[in-house]
Amino acid sequence: MEYSPPPFFKRGPGLLTRFGFFALISVALLIADARFSYVDTARNALAALVNPFQRLFALPADGLSRVGEFFVTSAQLRRENDQLRRDALNNAAALQTQRAVAAENDNLRQLLGMSKRLERSSTAAEILHAPRDPFARRVVVDRGAQHGLRPGLAVVDRLGVIGQVTRVFPFSSEVTLITDKEQAVPIQVLRSGVRGVTFGIGYDGTLELRFMPVNADIQNGDLLVTSGIDGTYPPGLPVAIVSNIERNAAYAFARITCTPAAGVSSYGQVLIVSAAEAHAPSQTQTQTQTPSSPEAAATGTTEQEKR
Repeated sequence: MEYSPPPFFKRGPGLLTRFGFFALISVALLIADARFSYVDTARNALAALVNPFQRLFALPADGLSRVGEFFVTSAQLRRENDQLRRDALNNAAALQTQRAVAAENDNLRQLLGMSKRLERSSTAAEILHAPRDPFARRVVVDRGAQHGLRPGLAVVDRLGVIGQVTRVFPFSSEVTLITDKEQAVPIQVLRSGVRGVTFGIGYDGTLELRFMPVNADIQNGDLLVTSGIDGTYPPGLPVAIVSNIERNAAYAFARITCTPAAGVSSYGQVLIVSAAEAHAPSQTQTQTQTPSSPEAAATGTTEQEKR
């Protein structure tokens, strides 16, 4: 028998035959999947089988992406945090300034309303500072002799009396508060009409109503207003509120403690009330009618003599 070597390439069906076979299988699978969904189970099983390998192969790329996002996000968050801190600080400063301006505006509005209610002319002033003397209750305002001020003028705020001008400089003045030991304010109990005098004792927030009889008609909570008999303070301005009364039959006078009604140390704007002005009579009242004839003059003289 003659020996023949095996072929180098093993030949099977022809290319056209294989193409036709696989094409028929593909068409059959497409029809079965579209009409009867026979391939869904196999597809789901294959996806479940391949999914771990897909995740495993995607880990390096995902890790690098996440590391980059971490650093980018961290830097962005740090920048945003710094910006938010700066914005919060700026907003806080603006809010505080706005609150201060609103409070000052409200105080000025109320001072303007009080200025309209006062029968005397008044000058608005702002408190500059307080002297360094710890035993005196005084403040310095930004109005002085150049603005028409002089010692003795009353000083009020939107709540009532706070003191009196005691020293005047060219462009500033010193105001002694009603809580100073040297200050006395004539008052009247608004409820009963009893008159008296309050004295400062050198402490903020406390006044004394001295020389009031034990049986005087005065109670806790009574409002004390200026009586106006001194000619310095306009009548009817709040001065203090009675806070404590001690009556002892062994003494002739009661011990009465009061709380200032005005913001003695709370507000920065005040009104300096000028002294009462003597209003001149109007021109129509002072003018006399000039007689037009001697007869009218004689008649007028006769009528005056009859009167």
